[in-house]
Formats: sequence, structure tokens, C-alpha cells
Amino acid sequence: MPVKLVAFDLDDTLAPSKSPLPARMDAALCSLLDHVDVCIISGGQMGQFTAQVLDNLHASDAQLARLHLMPTCGTRYYRYDNGAWVERYAHDLDPDLAARAVSSLERHARALGLWEENPWGQIIENRGSQITFSALGQEAPLEAKRAWDPDGTKKAALRDAVAPDVPELDVRGGGSTSIDITTRGIDKAYGMGKLVEETGIAASEMLFVGDRLDPEGNDYPVKAAGYATRAVSGWEECVSVIEEIVAAVR
Repeated sequence: MPVKLVAFDLDDTLAPSKSPLPARMDAALCSLLDHVDVCIISGGQMGQFTAQVLDNLHASDAQLARLHLMPTCGTRYYRYDNGAWVERYAHDLDPDLAARAVSSLERHARALGLWEENPWGQIIENRGSQITFSALGQEAPLEAKRAWDPDGTKKAALRDAVAPDVPELDVRGGGSTSIDITTRGIDKAYGMGKLVEETGIAASEMLFVGDRLDPEGNDYPVKAAGYATRAVSGWEECVSVIEEIVAAVR
């Protein structure tokens, strides 16, 4: 069955982590948007989508009309309408639960020796529908992030310490230095399911592309839910995958 929608992770798939969309990816995405709908689904908030993607995507209004944005794993959904990005829905955390999660993250990070005293930006961010812990801060450079926890043991220790404090919520690894906390069942597979609901496009006509489709990765729930997936090792490989898709759907 031909692909009608391609969904992408953001960091280390469409662009280097927390970095602007490269020019080659800009061109590739615009080309893809001429042929199929495109969704970007990430744990990041809308501001990150704007800074990384929208500010660097030279797409026409017609192309943007085929773009779907799903910040915080699909708990928020945006579409382009009359020259502006419009929030179609938002499912935020209960404020008391969010406060408990924030408190637990800081307490256990300090106890485990994982609290950075001189971070690059915020360490804990309440994104409304998601609490995110970024060990080195939101603006940490790539080199520092990659060196912080190469085997994932630090993130796993913090996740395992925090999870019992908020049993109503899911606590899981996000990016290379981050922990994401959401309502139970909220992951990228949830976002894909909402995308099926919102677009009317069948799950069998969707493809998900991401860099963390391994069982420990935050893209894996999409694969486990039965969606067609394609793993990439970075944005350069992702450009090649997009070029393959465009050639196939022309």
C-alpha cells in the first residue's frame, strides 16, 4: 500500500539535537511535502519546533498545509491555517501531579549526584503535557550530551528512582540526557494513534522514521505498536531515506 503520510522524530533524525534544520534537510522536506503529508512528533515543546524547524523550513503555504506538528509526543497537535499555526488540541498534566514529578526529579537527581550545578539552561521544564529533565540543561552542546551517559545507566537510575513517586505517570528515557514524564500511555505511539484519528489516514499508510527505534529508545513504542518504521543514524541518512520515498511516490 502506498505511503500517504511520513512521520519523523526531530532530534538526531531531522536535525542534530536542539539544532537548526540543515539546508539539505530543508530541501528534502519541501520536496516530500509536494507528494505526501508529513508529521513531526517529538518530546519537545512547540517553541523547539519553531526554532529548529519552522524558522529554517522554506516551504510554501501549500506545503505547510500538509505538515502536522505533534509536540510533547502528540499531547498537542498543530496545523497550519490561514498563515498561522493553530493548536487543535492540548492534553495537559494535572498541576498537582506535575508538581510532584518536578520535586521528585530534583530530589533524586541530587541524591544520585546527577544534578548539574552549572547547567546550560533549564534542567527541569514543565511543558504542560510533559515534564522533562535535561541533565545538563536544555541548551547543552552536543558533545557534552553525548559524553554524559553513553551507556544509559545514569538515566536508568534516575528513572527507576522517580517512577515509584508518581505511579500515575510514565517515567522514561527521552533523548541522550533527558527523562520525560507524561500521563500513562503517552508516547510516540499514542501520537501516531491520534494522527490516525485526526487525519483519517490509515495506520497501514503511514511510515515512521526515527533514530531511536531500539528497545530502549523513545521511538520504539511506534515500532512495538505495529507501524511501519525506518531507522536512521542521523539527519544525513534521513535525507537519503526521504529521497528514496520521493522517488517511490512520484
